Amino acid sequence: MQFIFLGQKWIGLRTIIMRLTCMFSFILLFGAAGLVVFIHLQDPEDIVHQRTPGIKYNMGPQQPKKQDCTSSNNQDVRIRKNSAEALAMGNQRRSLYPPVNAPTKLQSTDKKQNIMFVMKDHQKKDAEINPIGLHKRRRRFRIKKSPILIAMNSSSLNLPMLKSEDRNNNNWKSLYQIQRERKRIMRDTCSKYKSNNRRIITPYHVSRIFVEDKYRILYCEVPKAGCSNWKRVLMVLNGLASSTKDIQHNTVHYGNYLKRLDGFDRKGIYHRLNTYTKMLFIREPFEKLVSAFRDKFEHPNNYYHPVFGKAIISRYRVNASKEALRTGSGVKFKEFIQYLLDVHKPVGMDIHWDHVNRLCSPCLIDYDFVGKFESMEEDANFFLHLIGAPQNLTFPRFKDRHSNEERTTTKITQSYFAQLSPAQRQHSYDFYYMDYLMFNYSKPFEDLY
Repeated sequence: MQFIFLGQKWIGLRTIIMRLTCMFSFILLFGAAGLVVFIHLQDPEDIVHQRTPGIKYNMGPQQPKKQDCTSSNNQDVRIRKNSAEALAMGNQRRSLYPPVNAPTKLQSTDKKQNIMFVMKDHQKKDAEINPIGLHKRRRRFRIKKSPILIAMNSSSLNLPMLKSEDRNNNNWKSLYQIQRERKRIMRDTCSKYKSNNRRIITPYHVSRIFVEDKYRILYCEVPKAGCSNWKRVLMVLNGLASSTKDIQHNTVHYGNYLKRLDGFDRKGIYHRLNTYTKMLFIREPFEKLVSAFRDKFEHPNNYYHPVFGKAIISRYRVNASKEALRTGSGVKFKEFIQYLLDVHKPVGMDIHWDHVNRLCSPCLIDYDFVGKFESMEEDANFFLHLIGAPQNLTFPRFKDRHSNEERTTTKITQSYFAQLSPAQRQHSYDFYYMDYLMFNYSKPFEDLY
């Protein structure tokens, strides 16, 4: 046997090899355990948000695009405050969910499906919670205790019901059929791409849903798709203001007058998801992206410039000036796209350019109404008509931020994307592919595949 002199002792070579082997095995086991814990703590996703280049899936013709309407601006730097007590419920609403005759190939999906609803088991009330404590508690949700599973029934083709006097109105009938088609495409896409049949809803999935109890509405906020004005409408419906024109931008976003669905206990969430009218409004993905870029990086901003701008310029700009590195101002669109497509981003994602199917989880939550920014006025007023809102309440058309600046249109969007290489445009399209597919938007450039 060979010996090695180590310090003041002679140690056998075999002993050294055994010790090194045990140490290496321990390191491997420790790393594997850490990986298992990391994966366990990740939020479950039902579908793949991006595609690999080359996948093609034709969903049929797109609805014709109409005029641009109100844009939105929501800087999601907020601290949860105590919400006002829920307003008294109105008279019991008549059922808005009659069975709908679906096409033959969808009859199997029209049956009620069992969904597992996951919610933290706590007995908190809004008025009893310290806002900072709530923020920390939400961040630690998945590691504090095991979730409670609740079976939740859901139908994939529920729509608010047209009143008897509206059934002879060709305009209402046409809008109603458009809604049926949008929901069908959304359900077909989810059925094709979702990973499995077991669906799980967590507080993360309902964190962007606002609640209006008087008219029993759940609204999923999609930034840059009219969310500022939709919040104004919800505040008027809730009796918090007499007119949408009376509500300032900061009041809308930082006043904390509207409750979020994840602020309720599991019983309250379960009840509202099953009985309230759930709706969201979406926008053409590239147009929404350019609108966010113009708002956050082409105007003074004391959050997006230092947090995102500095990181983007530092990573992607060659020979950046000290002033640009110090302030984060002047981010170019091409640099912004480099950040967006980078798998190792220097700073995380933001709700203003995140995927809609991740913000609102339409494959997990069966939305009753899907509106589009391109037909905002028509869709929004049709929705207000369906829920029985006051006749004098219409969706506002004004733009409350950068009002002197032209809205982001298709032409403006194309001018920004013309700055990119064909490969960058293709990768950007792949990045938002699921949103294009799910909401039936056509390809924005002919050379995309």
